[in-house]
Amino acid sequence: MTRKQRRLTMIAAAGTVLAVAVGLILFALNDQIVFFQSPSDIVAKTIPDGQRIRLGGLVAEDSVTRGENAEVRFTVTDTVESVNVVYVGLLPDLFREGQGVVTEGVMKPDGLFYADNVLAKHDENYMPKEVADALKGKGVWQGKE
Repeated sequence: MTRKQRRLTMIAAAGTVLAVAVGLILFALNDQIVFFQSPSDIVAKTIPDGQRIRLGGLVAEDSVTRGENAEVRFTVTDTVESVNVVYVGLLPDLFREGQGVVTEGVMKPDGLFYADNVLAKHDENYMPKEVADALKGKGVWQGKE
């Protein structure tokens, strides 16, 4: 083998090892990736059962109901479409109707979104970027630029 052939062989081997490593990392992280969706996105798409997603929007007025064992049901809306959410646990102190919220969980075949994590905005000037972008896209954004 000439010097040039050995160098090309080493570069090809390193590239192959790097490609395999990247592939394994992406495969391992596939279950950990959570995509943001607005209520309109969820209504328009078919989301596979058990796929974790992030649902964001505004908590609809007069939609919060509290049940037994810390169960809370509420509706998340982007003023175009709405998704009903079920959450069991303690809500953030700033959670209330009309506020921006991001929930993480899974959509079930019964049409309800079962959240295991709820994030509420922390003051009147902040809304999660994904929620603000989705509301701007629908033309209903009321906040500052």
